[in-house]
Amino acid sequence: MNAPSSTPPRTIAEYLEQLRTALRGADPALVQDALYDAEEHLRAELYERPGRDEAAMLEHVVESYGAPGEVAEIYRDQEIRIQRAIRPPPPPKRRSLAGRFFGVIADPRAWGALFYLLFGLVTGIAYFTWVIAGLSMSMGLSVLIIGLPFIVLFFGSVRSFALLEGRLVEAMLGVRMPRRPPYPPKHRSLFQRIGAMFTDPRSWSSMLYGLLQLPLGIFYFTLIVVWLSVSLSFIAAPIVKLVAMLEHWDMGTCVGAPEWICGGVEWLSGWGGATVLCLLGLLLFFLLLHVARGLGHLHGLLAKHLLVRRA
Repeated sequence: MNAPSSTPPRTIAEYLEQLRTALRGADPALVQDALYDAEEHLRAELYERPGRDEAAMLEHVVESYGAPGEVAEIYRDQEIRIQRAIRPPPPPKRRSLAGRFFGVIADPRAWGALFYLLFGLVTGIAYFTWVIAGLSMSMGLSVLIIGLPFIVLFFGSVRSFALLEGRLVEAMLGVRMPRRPPYPPKHRSLFQRIGAMFTDPRSWSSMLYGLLQLPLGIFYFTLIVVWLSVSLSFIAAPIVKLVAMLEHWDMGTCVGAPEWICGGVEWLSGWGGATVLCLLGLLLFFLLLHVARGLGHLHGLLAKHLLVRRA
């Protein structure tokens, strides 16, 4: 942890820079939230007292809001509670391999990742459509007078969906994501702000994330649905066998097929085969939870890299 500067800040920019220095090494999402909250508070104080310069305002704010180092410590303490909230404690460590394998069913991270991967196809279609349509219309309207306002609105919407996706990733995958967008610069002119929006790497990486969500969503959805279908159908084998007995279904018919296939079908159609299929289906389901948890962890890292501005 870096020691806070002993020089009192004289401007809002100096205060924010000292706060950024004090938070160096912290989670980038935490830094983004802390800088946004601090700048919003400082500028609100300056707006409410138009006759006071920044130095006098900061001298007053440091007494109430806190010096940059003090604010950084508060945010670090809050981050511990946030991490505990978004990352429930994992199940107790089990010594045996079987205990670790089957214990995944009690891990909320595995279930959250499973539902996120299923839901990812919906968000992937929405993000991909919005980015492609927005870029196409931006290029098409760029020659008209309404082109610039449309492009600005589109880039603003990209930041909005990045925040929305961040909330989903944090809630379902347990990866800390920003709750605030980067604070818009106030010391620049309107056209400088628009130019900064275009040159901000996060704007383009957020679009890239939106484009990647469709192929990733298709892959995740297909994998989970096919895997679930196979495992659940295997698990239901004893139920099918019982219904077949009650309804007098013939599950051993194998007309015209090779004898080695007939022998396998006859064996599977009995209670022994149904039991083996049920056990295999259970193993596949537990394995699916492990795979979903791993994919969720990797996707969270991708979202963190593309959607969060580095401090």
